[in-house]
Amino acid sequence: MGIGHGADGQMDIEMILIRLCLKEQDNIKKIVIYAKNKGETGFPRLNYSVWRHIACNKLHLSEELAWLYFITCHLLSENTSPAERLEWDHAYAAASTTGKDVMKNKVTVATLKFVLFLYIQQLNKVSLKASLVAGDEYPSKWMFLNILLVWRSYTLTVCRWPTRSSSPDLDSSGRSTPRSNNKVLDDHSHMVFLQNNIHEILELLIEHDSYGSTQGDLSLTISAVEALGFIIAGSVDRCKTLLPLHDVAMLQTLQHRSGYSKLMKSFSLRLLQNWIRDSLVQNPFGISACIANGRRLSWPMGGEENKEAKEAQAKRGRIATNAHAVPKEHMKGNKIIIMSQVGKQTIARSSSTLENSSVKIHRCHSAYLYLLSPLRSVTIEKCRNSTIILGPVETHVYMSHCESVTLVSCARVVSISSCTLCTLHLLTPNPPVILSGNDSIQLAPYHTFYPKLEEHMSEIGVGADRNLWDQPLCIGPDHKEETPVWELLLVNEFFTFNVPFEMEGTTKAIPGGLPSKYQRAVSHRHRQIDAWQKMVKEAGLAREQRKEFQGLVESRFHVWLSESGHKRELDSLVVPSTGKKS
Repeated sequence: MGIGHGADGQMDIEMILIRLCLKEQDNIKKIVIYAKNKGETGFPRLNYSVWRHIACNKLHLSEELAWLYFITCHLLSENTSPAERLEWDHAYAAASTTGKDVMKNKVTVATLKFVLFLYIQQLNKVSLKASLVAGDEYPSKWMFLNILLVWRSYTLTVCRWPTRSSSPDLDSSGRSTPRSNNKVLDDHSHMVFLQNNIHEILELLIEHDSYGSTQGDLSLTISAVEALGFIIAGSVDRCKTLLPLHDVAMLQTLQHRSGYSKLMKSFSLRLLQNWIRDSLVQNPFGISACIANGRRLSWPMGGEENKEAKEAQAKRGRIATNAHAVPKEHMKGNKIIIMSQVGKQTIARSSSTLENSSVKIHRCHSAYLYLLSPLRSVTIEKCRNSTIILGPVETHVYMSHCESVTLVSCARVVSISSCTLCTLHLLTPNPPVILSGNDSIQLAPYHTFYPKLEEHMSEIGVGADRNLWDQPLCIGPDHKEETPVWELLLVNEFFTFNVPFEMEGTTKAIPGGLPSKYQRAVSHRHRQIDAWQKMVKEAGLAREQRKEFQGLVESRFHVWLSESGHKRELDSLVVPSTGKKS
């Protein structure tokens, strides 16, 4: 059998933004104790008002950040339907300030899942000792960590799966060192983190003064092991199917190893942690496995029929997926598509393979990517001079280490780290999160549509009632009010964007429209065009004069296309006549 984390991929490509200053797990334990003392508002489900008190008054987080943590955990751990999310967003947008507070205070998450969610944010930490404030019950300061937490469902398996050697960038605790920030994307480092910290993780879940069958051995309740299923999944058939962790642990043939006692209806912490540590394997549906065993996708790439076709084909980017390997009932969060090193080409795709996948876009340059399907999550890493247009994203879009990239996205959460000269056109119900290491970031309203856009938005539960594109949450020590790293796109530099492909669908305009000042600028530009066309029409030019004038305009236009780089963009829209469809 095998263990991994998140049976339904609840923690696929997920954030988190900062590292809380926690004395190992001590202060997370205090969160559990405090929550239990608050009665029904704290345990077994944690009310937002209780977490807000802890976060703002004890951990000294801003209320915006406290809410972001809470609602992100809710998004990943609760089976809320897209329709329910849309209904909540609509009601929240229409509510008064007091009404908004009332609605937020009614939101709850499973307490034990939430503390696990907080604990695994330490995946990329180096040391917390230097940041502790001696003698404080709760730390008076917190530190920032610019990471995207890619936490996929590892699998606990009876049959040992081969794993590659330990990364040299991991310390003895399984936490990656600063020289490898992107180790947070490494499936192996996740496995090592769990193996080396499983005792601390289980201690967060124990009942006080709860002992197992062996004297002095602490025990865990069945509900605690159910909560552990938030980050660990199980399989008994080499991941042909995935099972909840507690179901695997309670199998008759495994009870002697997992430490389950039918009499006590609880688990021995000592036996359970040994069983998990011994059986944990690298995520069979993670990025590493997809790179090694994924199926290559031959998506047609525009620009391959021009005079540079041979060179382009030789340098063709690599696209792969694990969709063929993931159990059908567990596609959500586990289906991955990796797009790597696509350069000087255009890819436009809307397909069942792409739909609801977690997409990783890596090292693409001078590319135009149109991924026009509803998506689970998206990571964009180390790309430059590219334009990326995404279909609606259910959970999170994360950009890191990019330069001169334009992102057009409708997503529930968007964050950006260590990027330069990037422009984000967003439709998002949460504040865009601007982490450390950024420079010259422009935020702009969502400015495009395609025929199936609103249908796709309904499928993943993101609407147009609230768009906080211009209200970023800045996190990190390098953010200063006098020298901000971001700005709103100037009105005179704003243009709408046309998706140049035909599709069937009912969407005929930008969902929610444009902010008034940007709409005025677009309307003014249209009036100028109308006035120009009227002037030319009324100029009374002879036929030869009109022909000469048209040739002059076209000549100047082609010069502008070349100088601006748009000619290559238009040329790249020519799609090869042959190519496999996936």
